[in-house]
Amino acid sequence: MGKMSFLVGAGVGYVLGARAGRAQYERIKSYGASIWSNPKVQENVQKVETKVTDTAKERGAAVTDKVGAVVKDKISRGRNDGSDVPAGNTGRGTSGPMEPTPPQPEI
Repeated sequence: MGKMSFLVGAGVGYVLGARAGRAQYERIKSYGASIWSNPKVQENVQKVETKVTDTAKERGAAVTDKVGAVVKDKISRGRNDGSDVPAGNTGRGTSGPMEPTPPQPEI
């Protein structure tokens, strides 16, 4: 349903835009720019930016702490149980030393 709604909306927008022409587009663009440059709008934009930045800092620290705890737990338990090894991979190394991949020519 989502794709179909988007396609219908895009089609309607295209038809209406094509009929309105460039002059109507410029009027709409000018109106949008005047709203965006309004001091009250910019004040609210600044408040939202500040809130988003503060929230990102708070949540970022929490995520970093959680990831750190998980990594420490994985390291302390080791990976010998095979639970984190993708299917088809035993988790054991190759039969011999790894060799470097030769350089590829630039196209």
